[in-house]
Amino acid sequence: MSAKIIDGKAFAATVRERVAVHVARLKADHSITPGLAVVLVGEDPASQVYVRSKGKMTVEVGMNSYEHKLDADTSEADLLALIQQLNNDEDVHGILVQLPLPNHLNEDLVINAIDPAKDVDGFCLSNVGKLATGQKSMVPCTPLGCLMMLRDHHGSLSGLNAVVIGRSNIVGKPMAALLLGDSCTVTIAHSRTKDLPDVVRGADIVVAAVGRPEMVPGDWIKKGATVIDVGINRIDAPERGEGKTRLVGDVDFGSASEVAGAITPVPGGVGPMTIACLLANTVTACSRANGLIEPDDLTV
Repeated sequence: MSAKIIDGKAFAATVRERVAVHVARLKADHSITPGLAVVLVGEDPASQVYVRSKGKMTVEVGMNSYEHKLDADTSEADLLALIQQLNNDEDVHGILVQLPLPNHLNEDLVINAIDPAKDVDGFCLSNVGKLATGQKSMVPCTPLGCLMMLRDHHGSLSGLNAVVIGRSNIVGKPMAALLLGDSCTVTIAHSRTKDLPDVVRGADIVVAAVGRPEMVPGDWIKKGATVIDVGINRIDAPERGEGKTRLVGDVDFGSASEVAGAITPVPGGVGPMTIACLLANTVTACSRANGLIEPDDLTV
């Protein structure tokens, strides 16, 4: 058996097209342009690449992009002052502070300083609590992208057994909440889960988000299961030459794709959906801020 490849890159392109249509409508009908502000503190190379990509795609869909790049030694007070400025800026509908932050900055304090209505990452306590209790909230982008791909592949998720490997606040916990919301039976597994391979083998849906290269082999996967690989890990690739590397997920794609019914690749799976959902969340935040009916086709 060879698994169907879930093409996150193509799916994300479709989402961005929908976003662009809604942005054009907001401009034409209401003279409103959604705006996304991204704050980067320090010189982390991966974060810089990610922020550039976000800015580029924000402009491509017709939105305003506001990038704030701060020195690595920026004080907490100065960062919080910038966030307050963005909270009060009516042209900014979404605020994202790129993580990780330098060690001297309190991530929880910074995240919770963002206006929940502009928290398009869905990380602040208000949005986390609303998501957990089934209320309308801003939903974290990576889990939202995973859910969209699962719905697209399965249709209804009701009654399926789902195992989420990883319990982070960014992916694992909100992913479990979203799957519960779609009436899955959900298990959150992690490094201390007893008999982890057997737990995973019982799953119709496996979402791997642990940050360990190729941790999940094919013999952990139930035949026909859907595998969503959130991991993105850079490992040495001597076969490509001295000093070369390659990207792999948390799942051993080669062996898992032989038994799974469907699987996301790395790269080209979950990653592109994260940015697409960020743009969709910004349009949603803009619509809510202006008392407009929010789009119902962006995150289905």
